[in-house]
Amino acid sequence: MVQHLWLVPVGVLVGTFGTLIDAGGGFILAPVLPLMYPYESPEILTSISLAVVFFNALSGSGAYARMRRIDYRSGVLFAVATVPGAVVGALTTGYIPRRAFDLLFGTCMIVAALFLLVRQGRARSEQQCGAHHIHRTLIDTEGTRYTFSYNPVLGVVLSVVVGYFSSLLGIGGGIIHVPVMARVLHFLVHIATATSHFTLAVMALVGMLVHIATGAFHHGIRRTIALALGVLIGAQLGARLSHAVHGVWILRCDKRYLTPFRHVSG
Repeated sequence: MVQHLWLVPVGVLVGTFGTLIDAGGGFILAPVLPLMYPYESPEILTSISLAVVFFNALSGSGAYARMRRIDYRSGVLFAVATVPGAVVGALTTGYIPRRAFDLLFGTCMIVAALFLLVRQGRARSEQQCGAHHIHRTLIDTEGTRYTFSYNPVLGVVLSVVVGYFSSLLGIGGGIIHVPVMARVLHFLVHIATATSHFTLAVMALVGMLVHIATGAFHHGIRRTIALALGVLIGAQLGARLSHAVHGVWILRCDKRYLTPFRHVSG
């Protein structure tokens, strides 16, 4: 265990930044692990990453819960939807050779980066209304009111896809889920960040349990413990920092996205 203590500060950095932008830390840790352990199988690496994502998301969710920014109704709906995708994704990882896995992972990260960088058209408030939309209103601990609506069917479908690829690659899914919730489902950014973190905790737990059942996680327990100690600390710090960071910076968006992300004090 002592030889893995250097992973604790790595976990702090992963937990802080991962919670701040609600990526769960997996998108940082997943590409780093193959560089640190070039001879490990994808199954072992993703099991470690998913376990760390779970602890990060669990700790971050606790912090966001105290801020009252989690939309539990939507979070439970999306979390349940990620379960089948997470199970299949975790089982699929064991059948992918290391070289093919690295290529697939790199391709998915490039696609995700392009999605975040390419400018979208202006999202208008009328796009958030519809006969089948769920309308939500939340008030956080500071009295800020967040009002938004979204299509639950679309949200469930997207969550299944996110659950599959997140578990397959061990990235946690926040790097995909938050932009999708904000840009496609029209969640307000800070609510998307907190709610997606709650969803990630369930998704990562399911993926981790699958790897435990297959025996892959057994080889990464000590490394996971060291990283988890760090992310538990970093997640709390990241959640506190998110309070001071504007939603537009979280999503790397320009001024054209200010309208759907704006919140009004009540």
